[in-house]
Amino acid sequence: MEAQMTTLSAGILLFLIMDPLGNIPFFLSLLKHVPPKRRRVVMVRELLIALGVLLGFLVGGQHILKLLQLKQESISIAGGIVLFLIGIRMVFPPADGGGIFGKSEGEPFIVPMAIPGVAGPSAMAALLLLTNSSPGRTADWAVALLLAWLATSAILLSATYLFRWLGESVLTALERVMGMLLIALSVQMFMGGLAAFLHPAV
Repeated sequence: MEAQMTTLSAGILLFLIMDPLGNIPFFLSLLKHVPPKRRRVVMVRELLIALGVLLGFLVGGQHILKLLQLKQESISIAGGIVLFLIGIRMVFPPADGGGIFGKSEGEPFIVPMAIPGVAGPSAMAALLLLTNSSPGRTADWAVALLLAWLATSAILLSATYLFRWLGESVLTALERVMGMLLIALSVQMFMGGLAAFLHPAV
């Protein structure tokens, strides 16, 4: 991740990683057994939990890196690989449609909607990378995270209407496009980390 990444580009990256369009069918299936009056309450609760987890990870990310003695190049390469795999899954989803989160009945709590539905390992890896590449810009990354979360929340809270209005085929096509963008970003992240590792600054 380049140090000069802007707040907006970081927000777009986090938005792509959260994949709200791809999560619409998943969230709707999880809320299928929840009473209609409770669905919006549950979704708002889970989105707030996800935001809290990601903000905590953003603030504590540097301490985790110091504790594990990880270098920026390692985080960049690992983050690129993780995002690449997420992007591949978005472009080529599992045949059973169940994804990596599985299916559950009843009212979900924290898992799997908040974690890993919104606050997944790829989003946490991206936040680690951002804080490690520019430790003094935590406020910028917090704004980027908030923007991405607000856009994700708006889409997921409108899930029923979007699913009805756009249809599954259009949502699937949009998710493929988002997956391709995420793959391109992951390759750039991987190559940047590899270049920094092979040619360290003196």
